[in-house]
Parts: sequence; structure tokens; C-alpha cells
Amino acid sequence: MIYGGIFDVEDAKKGLVSLQQKSNQPGFWSNQNKAQNILRQINTKQDIIDRDEKLLNMVDEIDTYINLMQEDDSGLLFEEASQQYVEYSKLAQKMEMEFLLGKETDKNDAMLVIHPGAGGTESQDWAEMLMRMYKRWAESNDFRVSIDDLQPGDEAGIKSVTMEIGGDYAYGYLKSEIGVHRLVRISPFNAQGKRQTSFASVFVYPIIDDSIEIDINTNDLKIDTYRASGAGGQHINTTDSAIRITHIPTNIVVQCQKERSQIKNKETAMKLLKSRLYRYYEEKLEEEKLKTEKSKSDIGWGNQIRSYVFHPYQMVKDHRTNHETGNSEAVLDGVLEDFIFAYLKSQATVS
Repeated sequence: MIYGGIFDVEDAKKGLVSLQQKSNQPGFWSNQNKAQNILRQINTKQDIIDRDEKLLNMVDEIDTYINLMQEDDSGLLFEEASQQYVEYSKLAQKMEMEFLLGKETDKNDAMLVIHPGAGGTESQDWAEMLMRMYKRWAESNDFRVSIDDLQPGDEAGIKSVTMEIGGDYAYGYLKSEIGVHRLVRISPFNAQGKRQTSFASVFVYPIIDDSIEIDINTNDLKIDTYRASGAGGQHINTTDSAIRITHIPTNIVVQCQKERSQIKNKETAMKLLKSRLYRYYEEKLEEEKLKTEKSKSDIGWGNQIRSYVFHPYQMVKDHRTNHETGNSEAVLDGVLEDFIFAYLKSQATVS
């Protein structure tokens, strides 16, 4: 295994005791942000301890199966052990992925934004396919999914979408998807049935809660209201309830139109802005902003992180890790775990 092992567990146990003592002190809740941060650290360390116990139990159960099969070589026991091994493997891989997620915001909910590249309807349709892929992945992993802003395409597909995906390690998993995604297929929008290449960009930001302070000067904000559009618009577009906020110094723009209430949409938009700003300043500190801005401005050839090929053969290949599969349909149905795992391992090796 490439995660921390027994030393991380022992450190987690010591740290847990110290944090629990702090949480039991009088006046613990006098500083809400500090208290929430301590509770989050307690949960994280408890998760490390729980995962270690699960792994030890798995090893014990596998040893038990091995001993039983030495005494009973019937096919039924072997079949049962084989089925159990598949479940153990899935659980072990999930745990290993979580051990690779050690940054402060990895455990946070995620904001995922998709934009089509040049190419009109083709790229807009590809962007919608990616939206469906991430929704399927999230739902199959019991994550919460919410559409904060959706701009439909002119004929098909979407011009942009902002999604919130909530659950433990949502951002840690989905940060592997940041970049340009390339599709090669026979175009359903071309009467001549020609092969078409389309591009779309995916950006992912951690959703920041009140435990992490982001200073936002209200004088730096331009707030516009507009009438909602797209799915559900018939019910909510009778008033200017949708909100668009522009952060003037960084030119970051966020939008929300999912609620009928302008106040609720503004609250959500401010939360999204906070997340975008956190990521912006994080990139600046890590000296990665120039690279990210380049990928944003050029959604096309030579910049893709992953290719999805449906013609003349089927293959999905990640160009950062060289991980690939011939089951393109499964990937677009949300089976992304192997790609995410390969990326996280490659980053751990680099660091």
C-alpha cells in the first residue's frame, strides 16, 4: 500500500485525543469558525482510525477464508471467498484513494463547471454528455448533486453548467478532472456522417465553509439580477430572481438561478464566489495560475487531459497517466474510479 500506514494511524489517535480535549473545554463554541474547524479535524482523524480497523478486519477475514479452504476444498466456499474478495478489493481501493487525499480542502464539497470549446452544437452536446457523466458518477457514489446554473445550447447541449457535488472527498476526487476533455465520434448533427472532434473544459473548485476565511470587499462586487432560463424556467422566470456576481479585481463571475427566491440565489452565488476565490488564491500561491489560465483560454488541440474515442474504435485514454480502457460507454455512464485512482497515485509519486 502507498498510504501512510501505522504511523499515520498512531498520529491520528494522539491527535484525536488532543482535539477531543479541546472540544470539551468551556467556551468551545464561543468561536464558531474555530469550533467547526476542530470538529472537522476530529472527523478526519477518526476516519483514518476507522479505515485502519476496517483494513485489519479485512486481513483477518481473508486469513479465515484461506484456513477454511485448506480444510474444505468445495467449490461453494471458493465461490463465496471470490465474491468477498471482489468487495474487499473495491473497499481497499477506496481507502487507498482517501489516504492519498491529504490537502486541507480535499474532503470538501466541490463546485464543478463545464464549458464547451469552439464548435457550436457539437461541443455544446459534448459538454452536456460530460455533465451527465459526472452526475452518474456522483449518484453512483452517493454524492449529492445540485445544478446552480445551467445555460442551454442554441440547438442542443449546453453553453455552460455549474454543479455542486456534495459528500466526503468530493473535491479531492474531482480535482483529477480539471482540464480539457476531447471527444472523437461520428457526428449525429452532420448529415454526411463525418467523424467530428469536440472539446470541453472542466474546472473544479472546493466549496469553502465558514471555517476558512475569505475576505471579500463588497465594493469589489458587481451584482446583477436577471430572469432565469432553461429547465424549470417556466416556474421561476416570472421575476428577476437569478443572480450574477462579478468580482471586479479578479473578473471572476458566478451565477445562480436554481431558487425562486432572489435572496437564496444570492446566498448560493456568494458561496460559489468564495470557493472560486479560494481556488484562485491557492493557484497563485502555488504558482499554477498561469498554467490554468492558459488551459482556460485554449480549449482545443494539444491541451486535452483525456480523450474519449468512439470511432474508428472505442477507447478512453488519460494523457497524464496513460491509463486507458476500451469501454467508452461505461466511462460516460460514470465509471471513473480507475481514472481518478491513477491520477491520485501519479500525483503522490510526483510529490
